[in-house]
Amino acid sequence: MVKEIDQIDRRVLDVLQRDASLSQREVADRVGLSQNALWRRLKRLEEEGVLLGSRMRIDPTVLGLDLTVFVMVRTRNHSMEWAEGFKAHVARIPQVAEMHRIGGDWDYMLKIITSGMSGYDAVYRRLTTGYEMDTVTGLFSMETMLDDRPVDVFG
Repeated sequence: MVKEIDQIDRRVLDVLQRDASLSQREVADRVGLSQNALWRRLKRLEEEGVLLGSRMRIDPTVLGLDLTVFVMVRTRNHSMEWAEGFKAHVARIPQVAEMHRIGGDWDYMLKIITSGMSGYDAVYRRLTTGYEMDTVTGLFSMETMLDDRPVDVFG
């Protein structure tokens, strides 16, 4: 369900996407609201499911996680039971940062962040053990050129 938000909500969302570490006072000042008015908007946006919490980003390469692989999966089984089981299987692999059900030639795309080829091999073996898939292939990222961009709330 699409939520109705006004221009002030859009400015709040834009500011928070760019820097969630700002205090409520700083956000309120940037969008032209009192702190209390901002707090009420934030509570409403959380309750409506627009805001999904906050977290800090890390640079995985600093931690030795220097390989990003987009794994494409094709299956012959398209039942809901298979999809839910596959989702649960993938969710148990901590190196999987994202999982998408997609259209086109492939059925699923996983984003895996790990340390080198041996780390990927371990993830690949875990992914493909105990779950039937038709085709699995990895696309290796050589460089992240755009990452975690703010959603255009004004567009």
